[in-house]
Amino acid sequence: MAPSFNCSNSLYDFVVRDGNGVKGLIDSGVSEVPERYIQPLQERMNKKDSRTCDAPPIDLSKLNGSEHEKVVGEIVGAAETLGFFQVVNHGLPLELLESLKDAAHTFFSLPPENKAVYCTGVSPCPRVKYGTSFVPEKERALEWKDYISMVYSSDEEALQYWPHQCKEVALEYLKLSTKMVKDIVEALIGKLGVALDDSKIEGLIGMKMVNMNYYPACPNPELTVGVGRHSDMGAITVLLQDGIGGLYVKEEVNDPANVEWLEIPPIPGALVINIGDTLQILSNGKYKSAEHRVRTTSRQSRVSVPVFTMPIATERIGPFPEVVKKDGLARYREVVLQDYMNNFFGNAHAGKKSLDFARIN
Repeated sequence: MAPSFNCSNSLYDFVVRDGNGVKGLIDSGVSEVPERYIQPLQERMNKKDSRTCDAPPIDLSKLNGSEHEKVVGEIVGAAETLGFFQVVNHGLPLELLESLKDAAHTFFSLPPENKAVYCTGVSPCPRVKYGTSFVPEKERALEWKDYISMVYSSDEEALQYWPHQCKEVALEYLKLSTKMVKDIVEALIGKLGVALDDSKIEGLIGMKMVNMNYYPACPNPELTVGVGRHSDMGAITVLLQDGIGGLYVKEEVNDPANVEWLEIPPIPGALVINIGDTLQILSNGKYKSAEHRVRTTSRQSRVSVPVFTMPIATERIGPFPEVVKKDGLARYREVVLQDYMNNFFGNAHAGKKSLDFARIN
């Protein structure tokens, strides 16, 4: 018989403190979404309120050939409008991407006690964290997601402390993604009329983190969300979707009453790229960090594997002077990345509210 979780604290202790996660909740036999996961009406996701994004994927193999300018134009166009695009021929072997999905399912299928060893406070390495939702202690309604997060410091540390079910494949994915991110960032910054040397580019994407996200099949997907509305805080995110889908991006239109959510369809072999707050700030608002969210499904559990690239914590980020000069004003103030991170991870997801931290009113 499934535990009742009749009080909010007993559920919180089971899911968050004891490290059982949402997976443990489902494995315990719950047949409906517990109250703590029920989102307010305005945050619930209705598939009927969205349409599929039909933008074709960008062929990255052409970035270094005769069609360089055309491909750069496609990347810049996507960064200026939706903040999301998909790429193919990106240099990451398809077998690696399949292995990543398998490794994620293997890790999350472990007994709860084997995953809980990576919870904050007991994890053998402070840069490896297993958790659930986003900031559970701050959220009125929890998100239907478990994750393992691995911040890259060195190969040696990764191979020693990352979970052995996924460390080698996650490390290879992070390294190959970083090369692709560098090419994309160089293209975007070059189009702003800003010249940066390699060390400056590295400073903007010097912190790298790979997550594995797990969204268990949900008995009432219409009541909850996998991830609530948010934009990423870094420069560029690379995301591997599985074939099930559920990622939605908000299309910024001039009329706030006419918001459209676009589903980013899974394309076999493609990777999803999205712009983060850092690039919106650096470009003085020219490039859009994309507000997005994730829907759950009742059909089957799904995984996704993002690589987040962001400036190193001590880096100061603000609009490039060349862009401010062209625009005639700065829309954002200069901030230290660590301060921005503290604000970002200290609050529940609330759309693009994170950008207010750096915005000049």
